[in-house]
Amino acid sequence: METYQVLAVIGVLIFIAFIFRNKKSTQKEINNLNEIEYASSSGMKFDDVAGNYEAKEKLQEIVDFIKYPEKYSRFNARMPKGVLLYGAPGTGKTLMAKALAGEAGVPFYAVSGSDFVQVYAGLGAGRIRNLFKKARKSGKSVVFIDEIDAIGKKRMNGNMRGSDEGDRTLNALLTEMSGFADDSGTVVVAATNRIDTLDSALLRPGRFDRQIEIMLPDRNARKDILELYLCKKKAKSAIDLDDIADMTVYFSGAMIENLINEAALRAIREDSDEISEEHIKKAYLEVLAGTEKKNRVENSRQKTVTSYHEAGHAFVSKHLMPDNKVVRVSVIPTSKGAGGYTLSTPIGDEVITKQRIKNQLAVLMAGRVAEEIFFGRDNITIGAQNDIEKATSLAVDYIAKYGMDDDSAFVNMGVLAEKLNISLVSVERSVKKLAAEIYDEVVDIIENNKGKVEKIANLLIEKEVINEEELNEIV
Repeated sequence: METYQVLAVIGVLIFIAFIFRNKKSTQKEINNLNEIEYASSSGMKFDDVAGNYEAKEKLQEIVDFIKYPEKYSRFNARMPKGVLLYGAPGTGKTLMAKALAGEAGVPFYAVSGSDFVQVYAGLGAGRIRNLFKKARKSGKSVVFIDEIDAIGKKRMNGNMRGSDEGDRTLNALLTEMSGFADDSGTVVVAATNRIDTLDSALLRPGRFDRQIEIMLPDRNARKDILELYLCKKKAKSAIDLDDIADMTVYFSGAMIENLINEAALRAIREDSDEISEEHIKKAYLEVLAGTEKKNRVENSRQKTVTSYHEAGHAFVSKHLMPDNKVVRVSVIPTSKGAGGYTLSTPIGDEVITKQRIKNQLAVLMAGRVAEEIFFGRDNITIGAQNDIEKATSLAVDYIAKYGMDDDSAFVNMGVLAEKLNISLVSVERSVKKLAAEIYDEVVDIIENNKGKVEKIANLLIEKEVINEEELNEIV
């Protein structure tokens, strides 16, 4: 045989060996990927989760069903196959699912929706089947799927994407949920931050037909959460929980836990025996605004501009929303990149009205307006970047989501665009018009109160930080 023929045969054999080796390696990888580690138990109870009293009450009925399914089958009553927990991030959806399993005393199988999103065809569906197979073997159990929107998003084009890997995974989940007997004592619990993105097939009766909102804690719930986490730490008994609860409006349970943890770290740094109220308040400022920079090179021009910018925010906040508490106005740069900040909180949980949103937009614009009035339009700075982003987002919600624009009527523009497959050029025009109108109003407010704004700015230049009392004296 010629030399070139021998080389050709050897090349073919090497290629075949490579293909088989690669196929074997891929199959091994798929088998490994098909295995997910599941949490098998939960020692958490409802008493370990503060707040969300209504959600606990609804879940308590699910606990009763898991423990005594025969009681319900005797009346031919069907309990939900699935429970969907939805709400903002950090509100405690995962904790609620763990507490449900802990109260019922059954195995807890926890996975994330992203665990089922894989590049290999059929792997996501296979993992779904494996998960439910394990749940069936254990009898009564709670199957928890976090971030279910990763596999449960709305299918497009009239649900005609049946060949898509994501659709196969979703279909497998729907099929497995339908396969549970009504008296099995197994409940599927899922969590999402975006219930509006979920496919309707997931939400129909027989699937996730009980939907429970896990909300941001109200004032009483915040007190309970603070007390719960402080009890786990070494804290002084004289801490005013009412005051801290008022400060933490719009905080989620996770944010409150982080606040208390930061206070504990601060107490350790200061070599204190216990967490004090002062530690919590300092941690509060750090969490929201960042750590103030101590070793900085002072720029007098920058400090002056920042002082007038923050004076604009502080004055307009007090002028339009006098009930709000301006906790702190600072022109000390922070670790989060802010040149200064104005920290304002409402007195309590409040109804968000049309006027309230317009006032919030005015406060966001006030820093830039103050710069323009005192230094001229050509000398405005980039300091309002974050304010502009927040104001734009809020103005879009005002027009498109809340239907508060007089020209838009009682219409959700996002739904309109989705249903009719049209662009949202009209929303863009309305947002720009709203922003321009409020900006002009803020110009009038500051022009008519230049003396007071200037006093606030001069005090900030002198002291760098002012509080509620000092601001009230000027306003």
